[in-house]
Amino acid sequence: MNNNSRISIFGLGHIGLPTASLLAKNGFQVVGVDINREIVDKINSGISPIIEPGLDKLVKEVVNNGNLKATSDGLQAVKDANIMMVVVPTPVDQNKCSNLSAVISASETIANGLNRGDLVIIESTVPPNTCEHIVIPLLEKSGLKASHDFGVAYTPERAIPNNTLYEMTHNARIIGGIDEQSSKRAANLYQNITLGDVITVRNLVTAEMVKLMENTFRDANIALANELAMICEDIGVDVIDAIKAANFHPRVNIHTPGPGVGGHCLSIDPYFIVEMAEQSGNHAKLIQTAREINENMPNYVTKLVEDEMIKFGKPLSGSKIAVLGVAYKGNVADVRESPSITFINNLIDKEAEVFANDPYVPDDVIISTGAQPIEMHGALCCDCVVLMTDHDLYSAISPEMVNSPIFICTRPILNPEDFKNNEIIFRGIGRFF
Repeated sequence: MNNNSRISIFGLGHIGLPTASLLAKNGFQVVGVDINREIVDKINSGISPIIEPGLDKLVKEVVNNGNLKATSDGLQAVKDANIMMVVVPTPVDQNKCSNLSAVISASETIANGLNRGDLVIIESTVPPNTCEHIVIPLLEKSGLKASHDFGVAYTPERAIPNNTLYEMTHNARIIGGIDEQSSKRAANLYQNITLGDVITVRNLVTAEMVKLMENTFRDANIALANELAMICEDIGVDVIDAIKAANFHPRVNIHTPGPGVGGHCLSIDPYFIVEMAEQSGNHAKLIQTAREINENMPNYVTKLVEDEMIKFGKPLSGSKIAVLGVAYKGNVADVRESPSITFINNLIDKEAEVFANDPYVPDDVIISTGAQPIEMHGALCCDCVVLMTDHDLYSAISPEMVNSPIFICTRPILNPEDFKNNEIIFRGIGRFF
């Protein structure tokens, strides 16, 4: 693989744009395709529409040197390229089934401009056998034959918000191809942008499954921690103390409980396995149960808040509840599938007056959740404060700063001992202070 390869990338979101920018940084001619004209215009002006450390500078550099351009004309982008990459969203619908409409649309566009010798790489997280049963038949509508006339490879991305560029350039990469040549071409491409190992697996479906297994493992481990937390709550055991002690065992690594699981990966990917298992006549009971536990955690937090408010002699209805953190995890602006949003909706349904503070999330996004934006000082004066996201800023909260009678801390980032002799009711998930 040399830098004469011309690349078109479908999808310029949280993964697609960093991927396009890193390839362009390494000398490839890259055209990014997105249906959102505002995103296209921003990128062509050298501005990153994605909030990610280092990305703004990188986008400006590669746009200015001519290696990266953005367009909404996918067909022309395909005709001008010999490598096509699909990095579009793959959400689940209300029935928890995969919505592959963006992957299908991109594949259809690629088919209309596909040439002999081209390589198509799918990066979008998809259910097993998507490449074999959906993508390849669509591409072959071009009249060309996969493996004989063009190559197909699958590689899952491994990156997290706020550290995306580092992880893309250092994490191991998994490659699966329709044939050996496809795998080698894809591996050679990614070796240009990562210092991590590039690992080739035997076929497309194995590579598809790897990503789902990684995220399902983490989701199930978090569900175990959350279930242990709720049990510890019932028997008066501090779950964080117990987990810390248990993890001294050399073969134990229990994750940290919290108010739920968010983000586009952990909260979505396990359902792809559940869906495929059902289609094959199996039932992914453990995976399904883990999802149910984690999805229920915002409801559990709502009940915790309601119980403490009743003990204090005040109903939720009409009370001012402050939510610290709308993003799904600490120090990022990403609110996709955030448990905070479900929690806010629960409070609104119970007729509470909801305020939310998040140093990373814009006010208009907070307003879209139904909450009212508020400064942290004001939040700490409400009837009840609920810390939902482990932003570093919140770890500096001290009892002296809190003028609320009730503080619910769903993330273990504050020292319980600091609040022990204070008049504030201070509670956590599976914790006693």
